[in-house]
Amino acid sequence: MGSNLNSASNGPSEETKIEKSATPNGMLERISMDPTQGANFATEPRRELTQAVRHLIDAILTRDDVSDEVLRDAATVTEDLAAQIAGSPHEAKARGRRVPSERTHGDYLTRSPIVGQVNPVAPPLEWEVRSGRILGRGIYHAAYEGPPGYVHGGWIALTFDEILGMANVASGNPGMTGTLKIRYRRPTPLHKEVTFEGWTEKVEGRRITALGTMSVDGVVTAEAEGLFIIIDPAKAWEYFGQARGEAAPAGVEELEEPA
Repeated sequence: MGSNLNSASNGPSEETKIEKSATPNGMLERISMDPTQGANFATEPRRELTQAVRHLIDAILTRDDVSDEVLRDAATVTEDLAAQIAGSPHEAKARGRRVPSERTHGDYLTRSPIVGQVNPVAPPLEWEVRSGRILGRGIYHAAYEGPPGYVHGGWIALTFDEILGMANVASGNPGMTGTLKIRYRRPTPLHKEVTFEGWTEKVEGRRITALGTMSVDGVVTAEAEGLFIIIDPAKAWEYFGQARGEAAPAGVEELEEPA
């Protein structure tokens, strides 16, 4: 993403420094903010297909003058294409498709429901790291509508959860969401560029506080405060490492499979 974002300076100044947590959590090694990671999956043809599916979703939701015949034909074609892409399990294995447990955080970002380049569900939002903060922008279309003409509050909350979590990673303090408070100051309109900002406000032991804002035309439409928890190496391995076949960290006993 380019560095020409225009975002209100609602976060900490560039002089404000958030130190990396001294609490070992076993998560930072697993997480990358490098946008080039996952590039082997987010190929140009896959991105093109993703954008085409977004256009299809938008057309389904906004065009009420299409005949049933056209819709049935489109459904048939779409089902055929989905089957062709999915293939059989044997074909998938032969092509070397990775199972979820083999994916990295870089892979996750490309599949993210908010910033995923190859997730048709994602708006998606563009983003960059600047001075330890996440800055970004994007446009929400018909698929994200709540009140007529405005973005659904659930999508706003999901966006903040993603952005604040990314901000914590950028500051070197990854954690898992404990609580997320959203203040909806005014409706956020569809089809207009939204800018957002997220930053780590403070770290106290295992507790991380992150803040964020969402704005349209320079007017803040929503604010967020998230409490994130740094998990210990044992939990990090249990949640993210065990399924990938990683060895348990020192002092952690491997969990037995349920009978």
